Amino acid sequence: MKICKRIRKNFRRRLAALIAAGVMTFSFGAADAADAINITLDETIQRAYENNRTIKESVAEREGAFWGLSEARRQTNPKVTWDMSGQKFGGDQYRDYYYHRAFTNSGTISMPIYQGGRLREGRKSARYALSSADLSLENTMQEVRLQSTVYYFDVLQYRNLVAVYEEEVLTLQEHLRNVNAQFRVGTVAKVDVLESQVELANAMQNLVNIQNSYDVAVANLNNFIGLPADTVIRPQDTLTYKKYYLNLGDCTAYALENRADAAMADYAVKRAESAKKSAKSGWYPNVNASISKGHTNENLVSKKVTDQWSIGFSASWDIFDGGITRAQVNQADAELTRAQEVVAQTREQIQLEVQSAFLDLHAAERNIGTTQAAVVLGEENYKIAQVRYAAGVGTNLDVMDASRKLTEARSNYFTALYKYNTAKASLDRYMGVPVEIDVVRYIESEQEGKTAAQSREDAALTSDAAAVPEVKEVAPVVMIDFENDTPLPSESLEQDMTKDGAFK
Repeated sequence: MKICKRIRKNFRRRLAALIAAGVMTFSFGAADAADAINITLDETIQRAYENNRTIKESVAEREGAFWGLSEARRQTNPKVTWDMSGQKFGGDQYRDYYYHRAFTNSGTISMPIYQGGRLREGRKSARYALSSADLSLENTMQEVRLQSTVYYFDVLQYRNLVAVYEEEVLTLQEHLRNVNAQFRVGTVAKVDVLESQVELANAMQNLVNIQNSYDVAVANLNNFIGLPADTVIRPQDTLTYKKYYLNLGDCTAYALENRADAAMADYAVKRAESAKKSAKSGWYPNVNASISKGHTNENLVSKKVTDQWSIGFSASWDIFDGGITRAQVNQADAELTRAQEVVAQTREQIQLEVQSAFLDLHAAERNIGTTQAAVVLGEENYKIAQVRYAAGVGTNLDVMDASRKLTEARSNYFTALYKYNTAKASLDRYMGVPVEIDVVRYIESEQEGKTAAQSREDAALTSDAAAVPEVKEVAPVVMIDFENDTPLPSESLEQDMTKDGAFK
């Protein structure tokens, strides 16, 4: 449904203001068109991917998990240590000694032989953590896609409502001029003029409030995609209706298989299982091997040097540790139970989210048809009320009531369109429609024993997505232009009015 282009063009060139007891001027500051940014939904989402700080936090979290796996792998590597010490002796006690200085150097190579499975389970747990971090990044990007889409649709919705209330103001202004003309010739009472003025003043207040909501929506969108909050943007899309042939059962099954957070919950269970096995290593011995070599220089003058070396192993076994290992195993077992409950809860939540979005989608779809019909009826009802009032068989209240109902019908229509589009975006999110990587393919690759980089490459939807995310320097905080004392609205409106309510 479109608002009259001629009326909108005329109204956007000027700003109307009205009267309670006389005439007052009402205006918004004009925004420089050169500062406006034309932006589409796809561009909005891309900007969010590039600038949103939540995504950067997830990238840094993944980087930390990568180095955590690197640390776990190096626990089984040989460890080389070098020790050096030097001493000088003096005083009466050492007067008869043949040497007064001593230098010692020694090097040792040691490595663990058997740790009861603790190191092996540590590596597995760290690998699961890295896989979970990869999926967490994908989950974050899906959420950012949804949020940026909703913010963008908020701007479109308020833009539509601004147009609705603009037309209401214009129609009431036209009606006020007609009432004034009839009052001057004595065909209507003064009360009709006053009622029309009050109704127009209320409509102007509603327009101001909607315009403010539009500007707040623009500021929220700018902040989310990394632009200064006072940036003037011009969305290039419109809210439309497109029929989707979806089945709730298929949507739910797809979500349970493809949701990244469901896979993350499964990895949490695997990590808890590894932690339990690692805790049991306390019941087994620890065996380490070592090789060391060193020498001691006892007197720098006589060059007296003593060399020594050793090869061996050491083993330790806590025969009785006071129940510490048992306590650690029980603690890990409780954590495993908690992780399994989280998996069940996550899957139940997924089913609920998919069903809610699915029902919202179809409810909004039904409302689109009913509200569209209501708009047609409302327009006809308003025309009839005007004709009846002009003929003297209707009242001024009938005209204003018809105007309010028409405005409400138009608002309901655009609201139904908004809810339909946001419900579809939410359904995509809750189904786990991928952004960069296919969750199922990633899990299959990980289970084959491939590295995280290889798994990401196997599951990547594009060549760019196959690249391992890198941590970058923290971007500077986006600041508002504080030199501008009164931030400009994103859509400039300016109009003057003559004493009788006509446009200049």
